[in-house]
Parts: sequence; C-alpha cells; structure tokens
Amino acid sequence: MPAVHLVEVEKKYTADDDVQIPSLTELVLRDGSSAVDGGGPVVEGEPVQQELTATYFDTADLRLAAAGLTLRRRTGGDDAGWHLKVPAGGNARSEVRLPLGRAWRTVPQTLRKMVRAHSRGVSLQAVAEIATDRTVRRLLDATGQVLVEVADDRVTARRISAPAEGEGKGKGGDKGGGKGGKSTADGAGAAMSWREIEVELAGGAAELLDAVDVRLREQGLSSARDSSKLARVLSGGGAESARPGKGKSKGSSGKLTARSGAGAVVLAHIREQVEQIRNQDLPVRLDAADSVHKMRVATRRLRSALTTFKPLFEAEVVRPLRGELKWLASELGAARDAEVMRDRVAATVGGDEDAAAATSASVVEELDQAYRDAHDRVLAELDGERYHRLLASLDSLVTAPPVTSRAAKRAGTVLPPLVGRSYTVVRRLVEEAEAAPTGAEREELLHDARKSAKAARYAGESVARVFGSDATAFAEAMEAVQEALGEHQDSVLIRERLRARGLAAADVETAFLYGRLHALEEARSERSQHRFDDAWKAAGRKKLHRWTR
Repeated sequence: MPAVHLVEVEKKYTADDDVQIPSLTELVLRDGSSAVDGGGPVVEGEPVQQELTATYFDTADLRLAAAGLTLRRRTGGDDAGWHLKVPAGGNARSEVRLPLGRAWRTVPQTLRKMVRAHSRGVSLQAVAEIATDRTVRRLLDATGQVLVEVADDRVTARRISAPAEGEGKGKGGDKGGGKGGKSTADGAGAAMSWREIEVELAGGAAELLDAVDVRLREQGLSSARDSSKLARVLSGGGAESARPGKGKSKGSSGKLTARSGAGAVVLAHIREQVEQIRNQDLPVRLDAADSVHKMRVATRRLRSALTTFKPLFEAEVVRPLRGELKWLASELGAARDAEVMRDRVAATVGGDEDAAAATSASVVEELDQAYRDAHDRVLAELDGERYHRLLASLDSLVTAPPVTSRAAKRAGTVLPPLVGRSYTVVRRLVEEAEAAPTGAEREELLHDARKSAKAARYAGESVARVFGSDATAFAEAMEAVQEALGEHQDSVLIRERLRARGLAAADVETAFLYGRLHALEEARSERSQHRFDDAWKAAGRKKLHRWTR
C-alpha cells in the first residue's frame, strides 16, 4: 500500500544566485519578538546537503499537469521513491509515496491506477528530468521538533519531448523514463538552470509561515510564478499559463445570456460536473474528507441536468448514460450513508454523559468498519472497466454533445419552463404525502419529494449564470425543502439501521445504547417536520416562480 502524507504546506520563491538568506532564527523574529507560537526559544539545526535527481512522468499531451498532478521518481534526500503530488487547496498538497523499487522506466501499477481517470489510460512517459543541489535548513523548538524547513535549491532541468510513434513504450503502455538523470527518450530539450527557495511548514503554526514570508520578501525574494519546478520546465521558463491544459475549458464560448442557445447554457453546467467527477477521483481513493460526498453530488447534478433538460439531448444517447450515472451515485451513496451514520452517531454519543465510554467506542468502531467496507467497495468499482467506460462516455458527451434542434433555441425561451416543471413534480408529491396516512407509503412519498426537490434545486442552480437572482432564489428555496426532508429521511434510515444493530447486539449494554440513539433520532425527526413545514410554505410564494412561466 502507498504511504499518504497529507497536507504539505509550502511557499516557493525565486532568488538570484547572490542573494543571502538570513539565519532561520532571524526569519522568525519580527519587531524583536518571535513568531513562534507561545514565543518559546528556537534554534537552527545543522544544514544538510542533498543531491536530488528526479524523472517526471505524464502523458505526451500532459494530462496530469493539466489536472495539477505531479508524478515523479526521485533519488536522493530523505524520501527517495515514487511521488504523486495532489492539490489539497491553497498552498497545500497531499503526497502519495511508494518505494523506488527496481523498475525505473515503468510507473508502478498502483500509481497508474490512481491517475487513470486523468490519463484516460494513455501511456505515461518521461517528460522532464530535474537535478537539484539542495541545502536544507530546519528551525527547531526547545523539544527538538522541526517547526519549519527551508530548502535552498540550485536547479538544472530539461524537458523531454514525446518519443516517436512506437518508441519508448513497452508491453502494457504506461512506460518511459530516465535513470540517474539520463534520458531514455529522444528530443531532450536544452538545459535550464535557476535558484529557488522552498519554505515548508512542519510542526509550526501557519503564522510562522507568514512571518518567514514577510522577511524573505524584505530580502528581495518574490513568489515563484510557477507552482512547481516541473511547471517551469513544461512552460519553457515562460508563464505557467502557457502550459497545455490551462486557460478556457474545451467548449467555452464567452459570456452566456438569455439570448444564448439553451444547449450552450446547459452544457456549461454539464462540463463543470464532468470535471468535478474526474477531479474527485483521486481524493476519493485517498479517502480525503468530504470527497465521496462531492463526487456523489457531481454525479447527481449531472444526471439531474440530463433529466430536467432531456428535450435538448438525443434520448438514445443520454438514456443509458443516465442509467450509468445512477449506478455510480448508488455505489458512492452506500459509502456516504455509512459515513454520515458513523459521524452522526459519534457526535451523539460523544455528547452523551450517560453512555459508557467503552460501549460508545465499540459502537463507533463498528460503524467506522462499516464505512471502511463500503469505501473499499467504491475503490473496487473505480478500478473497474465499467467506471472507466462511463468516464469515456462523459468525455464524448462534452466534446461531441448529442443535442437536438431545440438546443439551438434561445435559453430565455426554452429553459425557464423546464425548470418550472421540476417544481411541479415536487408539489404533486408533497400533496400526495400530506394526504397519505402515517406509515411506509407516506415515508416513500416524502423520500421521492426530497429527491425531486433536489432535482429542482439543481435545475435552478444550473441556469443561475444566465437568470441570476431569480434562479438563485428559486434554488435556495428548493434547497431548504430538500434539506428539511433530507434530515427527516436520514433519521428514518438511521433509525432502521439502529434498530437492526440493536437487535443484533452482543450484549445488553450495547443494545440499550442503540435504543437511546433510536429515541434521540425520533426527536430529531419531529424537529425536521417543523422545519419542512416552514420551508415548504416559503417555497410556494408566487414571486419565486414568475420567471419560470
């Protein structure tokens, strides 16, 4: 299994060869006081010299770089091996690591699987070689903990062009690379050299990074214009925006208005959801917080758009696609539901002073294992051919949209009535639920109303770029209805599962705790009913619906 190092937070700077970097203790001093949390004493450790040699891998058309991913094999330093760097927001990145192994021209299968959603199965080959003469300096606190690390890098790099057809590829594709800084592909570019400073936060607070930033800028350093050494090589030393994959997404066509084609408006939304599904693939594999939820939501949004606006698309193409999206959402849903139940129960027992600590821990551990099992099933599906066929179909959807003649008509004429129909479905289901007696039939109708309210919300959000505040207000009202019904439905499902687990409990104490949790969920369900009544009343205001007529 690969080792995952989460949230690497760093800043990069460009430095001239003659710039002198002050001692690290000076860097964290400001107006005579230390930026270290608590103002405790700090000391700079002995500098460490490292010789790093890395070969970077990507597809010939740089699909990983376009997705913000960096894949390399590096020797030297404290972490020699295969590294896959994954954006984690802002200046942070997660890093997946594997040992060097014997193979140096073939990307390990584990990593090929992890990036397949972005490589689309195309061969991975060496695209750049970078040698770094690094001086590492570390700031330590009184206990010896590293607070911040500063790397002074003298870099020599070159771009490796794609090999000719049939060259540099072996059995199984995904091959190519270099060893010891020697290229195995033809067409190596001219060498580039520069100096850069990397400041990485270790055990210190975020304010420490800010303090070092201020002092380095006072020394004349400026932020590196490229996000990584690789990005600089791929751009040829120019602006990173020149790199393939940057700029407008495929199919973008400027500002959309009510006079634009209806298909163009909906496809802009569809492209965003397809991109989100692909972007969440790696976070889901790494079990990043909220990633399953984000991928599931994007899948649902996409399926909902293809349903709400189906008159704009050819039915024989889109119908099976909707079915596959339903399948993916279902697989993700099992893991998400298990995650929600675990977190909800953990929060409840954590605030219950009467619950025995050992029993509470046992219950949470049991639910956590249920989530782990569900997540493992999701990972198995993400490695399967069905999922990758779906991704290929989504690529076709956005590159060669199967639109009907109606898609060319003005958005202002076509789209509002279609959004309005989504609310009509919600209203019908709610009215049927209110007329039904308490019991399974009513719960099923409320469940359907929740799904329809979510579809109506998504419909409003998908056209808000054109219809502005009218569509936004409509979507917000539908979201309030959806959330109230969702709270109620979650409670229904959780109560069913709590009851089943209580009946299967191995001891009386555990069974009793499940019973207490069941009672708390009943009270939560009653509160959600009141919220729904208020939300539904607000959603029926006529001014919310005028624009859809």
